[in-house]
Amino acid sequence: MTRLAILSALSMFFASAVWAGPGPVLSPGGPDAAAYGAAEGYPVGSRAVPVPQFSMVGHFTHFNEKYRHRIAARPASPSPLPWAAEALTLPYTHAGTRRDLTDYLSRHPATGLLIVHAGQIVFEHYQYGRTDRDRFLSQSMAKTIVGMLVGIAVQEGAIRSIDQPARDYVPALAGTEYGATPIRALLHMASGVAYKEVYDAPGDNQRLSRMLFGSANPGPARAVASFNTREVPPDTRFNYAGVETEVLGLVLTAATRMPLTEYFRTRIWQPMGAEADATWTLDTTGQEVAYCCVTAVLRDWARLGLVLAGEGAWNGRQIVPRQWVLDATTVQAPFLAPGTMRRGFGYGYQTWILASPRRQFAFLGIHGQAIYVDPAAKLVLVHTAVRLKPSNDPAAAELRSLWDALVERYAGGR
Repeated sequence: MTRLAILSALSMFFASAVWAGPGPVLSPGGPDAAAYGAAEGYPVGSRAVPVPQFSMVGHFTHFNEKYRHRIAARPASPSPLPWAAEALTLPYTHAGTRRDLTDYLSRHPATGLLIVHAGQIVFEHYQYGRTDRDRFLSQSMAKTIVGMLVGIAVQEGAIRSIDQPARDYVPALAGTEYGATPIRALLHMASGVAYKEVYDAPGDNQRLSRMLFGSANPGPARAVASFNTREVPPDTRFNYAGVETEVLGLVLTAATRMPLTEYFRTRIWQPMGAEADATWTLDTTGQEVAYCCVTAVLRDWARLGLVLAGEGAWNGRQIVPRQWVLDATTVQAPFLAPGTMRRGFGYGYQTWILASPRRQFAFLGIHGQAIYVDPAAKLVLVHTAVRLKPSNDPAAAELRSLWDALVERYAGGR
């Protein structure tokens, strides 16, 4: 038997492992493990973009070792997040075929899958040699963190009103279209400023990243100001654009007078009782890249989801203002409604809203990063992955089918 065949067999064996008792399942393999670099220990690779499949697993769990970052230190004592006595078994149907969680993991390149119900872990499984100590890259799930930090800054009075323009807090944006854009419109990804975010062809997102991570970085304010063509009035059209979150990060840094990571640490990370440090990547000037690049262990991503499942509260402590969470996870205008702006999803304050008769929402990032939340069902699903397609991958539809079955099980119907 060739080494490739052995690796493939091991991959399928470990992907089908079952929970023998409380604690995470750790699988050294996963679907197509050889192509993801299993024989070489899943190499971290270089900073090459796009990231080759061979080093995706290592890159997505060692990102903080490749780029400058600040640390959001864990508190002295983590909040409890116990395991259920028995692991969840969940049948679901997708595209007319009956499947289950084991089958899902055997066919999809998920690095981690964790499900929490009513404050207990009912499923926790890692693939490709990842463990519960690895820090998983957020991609754009970081945007939802920024949105929640804005709500805290408003409650504290650091930001007086989200109807103020960004230039009120970032004078360097005076005289620019982003400077004239209200914070509310930025939260909605609806500035009206022209920006093209694509992942399979050259786009403005690549241009922004080159400026922020390049040696000739003009500074983040000048970088975002280079996108300066207004197409429509603010808050009239949804256009997903990482630059909008970058502007919000500048507003937060100026308004709170502290680095974004420090605000995150003191307002969310430590109050929620994280069990491990998180990191937030910096650009070459030392400013956090707000639209991306928080790394954290899977159970802490789950705690973050649980904070929002509790309408901003966790273990008896209100961490994010309750009304802000409700506003952030509710459609505020017709152009943001599911089916209008995008099939299956609407948008709130830097947060995706699921098309459903129930109130459900999500943090989402490219290549398969996701946190799904159903507050009424007390249900959170955390999914990290190394999908080859950054977006529009068919696997996303199957994950949604899995999620719908979870909700059906724990909420007693949709």
